[in-house]
Amino acid sequence: MRNIIFLEVGMSGKLCERVALVTGASSGIGRATALALAREGARVALVARRGELLQAVAAEAEALGAESLVLPTDVIRREEVERAVAQTVAQWGQVDILVAAAGAYIRAPVLQMTVADVERSMAINFYGVLHAVLAVLPHMAARRSGHIVLISSADGKKGIPPDGPYVAAKFAVAGLGDILRQELRPLGIAVTTVFPGRVDTPMIAHLRVPWISAKIPPETVARAILRALRRRPPELILPFQVQLFVYVSALFPSLGDWFTRVFHLEGWEEGE
Repeated sequence: MRNIIFLEVGMSGKLCERVALVTGASSGIGRATALALAREGARVALVARRGELLQAVAAEAEALGAESLVLPTDVIRREEVERAVAQTVAQWGQVDILVAAAGAYIRAPVLQMTVADVERSMAINFYGVLHAVLAVLPHMAARRSGHIVLISSADGKKGIPPDGPYVAAKFAVAGLGDILRQELRPLGIAVTTVFPGRVDTPMIAHLRVPWISAKIPPETVARAILRALRRRPPELILPFQVQLFVYVSALFPSLGDWFTRVFHLEGWEEGE
């Protein structure tokens, strides 16, 4: 039966009546993905701290004809995430899709970096993801079905100074995704880790970037996530020039470092 459902979704181009829980749904990639899922007919559980922004996203989703559930939640707090998942299951009986998109951009040069900087980044960017994964897993495993999408970053493949705290957390997400994908495959649960380059979101609104790493719209990432929900790739790196840079850096780390320096991939913060 699961295979029949999956083929139907793939052939129709719809994710009709699938239940998707999206963290970080109030803005950026999370918001764009929630609305893209709503447009495809999915039911969307919207998770983020700012309830008033979630209500606005819910109104947009419902205008598209989708059912939505507003769940103000701080992903740092495990009990709040577990409650959000429980409310989603109580409302719709299942969670078919998790998109873990909540995050914060925390950077500091290593000579100024503190343990507190790294702990704050890990709390939001890694443990916020882990809490959501562990909360949905029992439900997906019981049904032997589901798809988990983890939003890492190109920084989770190739670190760009001075992003040390952010890079540490995003590499951790990448490693978690690698293990989840292998262990959950026999249970019928797919895992895709997404590695976007710079994305035009409020998180980095203060950052000017060089042309070679121009910010892409969050809707571009959302469309890629929808394709991944149909095709189930293990990883997505986008856009193409970032994908090329990641591969070159993996093969020739010194060359990747050189590109980073020459093209000022760290960007410039407002006021610099």
